[in-house]
Amino acid sequence: MIAAKPAIHQTAAYPVDVEPGILESPGTDAAGSDRTGSGQPQGLNAASFARRVLAWFDRHGRQDLPWQRDPSPYRVWVSEIMLQQTQVTTVIPYFERFMSRFPTIGDLARAKVDEVMALWAGLGYYARARNLHQAARLLWDRHGGCFPLTLPEVHELPGVGRSTAGAILSLACGQSHPILDGNVKRVLSRHRLIDGWPGQAQVLARLWALAEALTPAERAGAYNQAMMDLGATLCTRNRPSCDRCPLATDCLALAQREVMAYPRPRPPRALPRRAVQFLLLHNQQGEWLLERRPPSGIWGGLWSLPECAADEQPADWCRSHLGSTAILVENLPSRRHAFSHFELEMRPVRLLLTTEPATVADGNRRAWHRPEDLPDLGFPAPVLRLLHDLGVLEARTKRARQVTP
Repeated sequence: MIAAKPAIHQTAAYPVDVEPGILESPGTDAAGSDRTGSGQPQGLNAASFARRVLAWFDRHGRQDLPWQRDPSPYRVWVSEIMLQQTQVTTVIPYFERFMSRFPTIGDLARAKVDEVMALWAGLGYYARARNLHQAARLLWDRHGGCFPLTLPEVHELPGVGRSTAGAILSLACGQSHPILDGNVKRVLSRHRLIDGWPGQAQVLARLWALAEALTPAERAGAYNQAMMDLGATLCTRNRPSCDRCPLATDCLALAQREVMAYPRPRPPRALPRRAVQFLLLHNQQGEWLLERRPPSGIWGGLWSLPECAADEQPADWCRSHLGSTAILVENLPSRRHAFSHFELEMRPVRLLLTTEPATVADGNRRAWHRPEDLPDLGFPAPVLRLLHDLGVLEARTKRARQVTP
């Protein structure tokens, strides 16, 4: 156990009333966890903690984000799904386009998945969009298009975890539920000096217990937004602004001068590499052959290019899969794209089909598309960049601007 030092090495810019016993007391672990079962973290006054967080939020928090202007459960739900693993500045234009096209649950439920994926293209983590669309249909069928207002019902929606469910109900409805997104994990890990990678089950359980004990009954929505804002603007991963933090006076990591060491990083692992040829196939009519990805897995539900193994001849692939002959036009430079669990080496190959394919439709997975139709389809970001760089999607930017609200 690392003992807390009574001295604080930086001075907070905001007046903070430190109550007796607020620093970690003997008999608690490094996280300040309550081992007596009372729910109150020993050595930490939850009321004072929340009061300081809320006072900071009232003066400095983000209170004019698009989903805060009309914080209905539907709008907050869409924003929270988009904000998973994605920064606010990136999300805002996507959110505004999405809400302009799908202002209600019913509008989203009735939409075709292709249209949803097209609006999501470039935002990444595409399972979020598929889950959002599926959940909207469930809400329409089971709840008449109304958003449920209990934690278990919201948690049951596809793509909605415990933290997201708590965020929706606290931000939109004022209910008191803890949240634990990446920003909150960082704030709590540093403040209570919680050792271990937050992705580990035991560490995550301690963080949840702490978050639940600290979340106030009143103004829980403002408190949760404040905790996310603290992590995003002050308690950042790099170069945190401890001198402006309202929690600096009893932050154990700051007292130990180990702020940058928390939260502990994920144990290192080598990413496997996979090489695949991406086939840019066009026919004599100028159409391009595209293939829809399977619903689950990488880039699920999006349109992409046909692929073949790195050691396979593309012309052989065309004969066996399309029943057509092809001329190799060009081998293009390789590109790399990193996923969370592997690195993809994309080897683009451009080919011209010289005979009409015997078959193209493979369970509606493959289809010919005219160049002018491509901007309306949803592509993975790396494939979109490839098509853009090759001039296949020159019109996309222009047409996208026309639908931007």
